[in-house]
Amino acid sequence: MPEGRIIFVPTPIGNLEDMTLRAIRILGEADFVAAEDTRTAKVLFDRFGISTQCFGFHVKNERHAAERILKLVSEGKTVAVISESGMPGISDPGWTLFRRAIEENAPFEVLPGATAFVPALLNSGFPVPGFSYEGFLPHSGKGRRRRLRILAKDSPRTLVFYESPHRIGEFLTDAMEILGDRDAVICRELSKFYEETIRGKLSEFKDLKEIKGEIVVVIAPE
Repeated sequence: MPEGRIIFVPTPIGNLEDMTLRAIRILGEADFVAAEDTRTAKVLFDRFGISTQCFGFHVKNERHAAERILKLVSEGKTVAVISESGMPGISDPGWTLFRRAIEENAPFEVLPGATAFVPALLNSGFPVPGFSYEGFLPHSGKGRRRRLRILAKDSPRTLVFYESPHRIGEFLTDAMEILGDRDAVICRELSKFYEETIRGKLSEFKDLKEIKGEIVVVIAPE
């Protein structure tokens, strides 16, 4: 029986032209694709002529789906894993499967490719060495403020966050109160038609209650 494996495949964060030739080939050759959102996967598959059988792998079934994937691999199947956009496991389902694959000594590989925080970090112009990627902070105000206070005590680094359009105002208010009035950059809809970069002090964003799209916030060191 041929050796099965898991391949974590990054997908475009917006512009489908960012799909790599290798990723297209892997998704077409795999026995199965485990996708965070099968509807988004269908759009991608239709664009690149991929017909591989697809099943869901998302936050609500991550543990169960991880076991299904490991079973398929043990049967000699190759399973490609994709998130809705970007790199699986980076603020998307995938971490549980990484850990289980290591525990079970299941072969896996990770393809290089798109992720939102890297272009946002470079676009900010803030210091890159020693930056801290924080992803999404806790949804609750109490949890978010607790994490920001920890960062405030030891944050001689550029800080990078993902945030929801509906919580961006609360996040920016808390960040200013706890981290101080630092320089910051908000990148939204990276790689898409309405891509936008907003620069300023955190205090200048105090009236920003909600903006549309996928958001990355980069905050300068003290």
